[in-house]
Amino acid sequence: MAEDFKPNPEQLALLPKISGREISGLGETDIRPPTPLYWHDPERIAHGDLQAWFYKFGPAPEVRPIREETMKVMATPLPEIAPERPDWSPEQWSENIKQAALEREADLVGIARVKPEWVFEGFDVTEKWVIVLGLAMDYDEICDAPGPRTQVEVQTQYGRGARSSHKLASWVQEHGFAAKFHGGPRAGPMLIMPPALEAGFGELGKHGSLLNRQFGSSLRLAYILTDAPLVADQPDEIGADGFCTSCQICTKGCPVDAISPEKEMVRGIEKWFVNFDKCILYFNENNGCAICLAKCPWNKKGTAPKLAEKLTRRQNRE
Repeated sequence: MAEDFKPNPEQLALLPKISGREISGLGETDIRPPTPLYWHDPERIAHGDLQAWFYKFGPAPEVRPIREETMKVMATPLPEIAPERPDWSPEQWSENIKQAALEREADLVGIARVKPEWVFEGFDVTEKWVIVLGLAMDYDEICDAPGPRTQVEVQTQYGRGARSSHKLASWVQEHGFAAKFHGGPRAGPMLIMPPALEAGFGELGKHGSLLNRQFGSSLRLAYILTDAPLVADQPDEIGADGFCTSCQICTKGCPVDAISPEKEMVRGIEKWFVNFDKCILYFNENNGCAICLAKCPWNKKGTAPKLAEKLTRRQNRE
């Protein structure tokens, strides 16, 4: 149920003429690369002034040192690429990279072949492979959403994603292949959700976040790009679509009615859609949100594995 939320007039004055829905490609039937929308350099995006307004007033004081440390990690150069490479098969490379990721703070790791429709307009990704990392969040802290405890937890896990991806990219370069890394909260050269889905992390939930068998949607993501020879993982079809269709918890719990109750066509793909234009104004004034994640039944402790198993069994019977 929407709150009686009235956006700050300063924010409203900074809105561009083009809507976030239009930039996102809502209603478009052809597949195309995404247009940068938010969390990019301000000069690249139509909502650059609005994004600058967010950074002017946020984040919360408790978050600032965490974010500063994350930015330091993101700016740290990688080691030189080793002149020699191990004589591993693609299967061995994949196994060893996954093990290295789990030893470097990641809770989940999966591999997908890069697709051009994931790369933002104006960016180039020449690498063949993306290795996606999942960083689990503490549900008890997320339940404070949109309060400071949640903000601290989200930024803490973004920081862990930056460290994990930097460490893994370093490992790849020390084994003879070039690598690039990215962790949030800023956007990178390509979308991160589609490769996470391709890499077997789960399905897209109605709230626009992952539904994972182990961690529900209480995750943050990071990735590295490389040409090391790898083997792609397969998507994990849990069977969650029907659950999200009938469940209205996040839809009703969103304070600004930003979560669509039905799937929408977005750049040629029918998917769950969150209305950026409604979401971002509330997000900006609260230095974040995550209310939908706090309310999502998948995130209650111990629920995700049991629910995923039940839905998959049902799907296999049909």
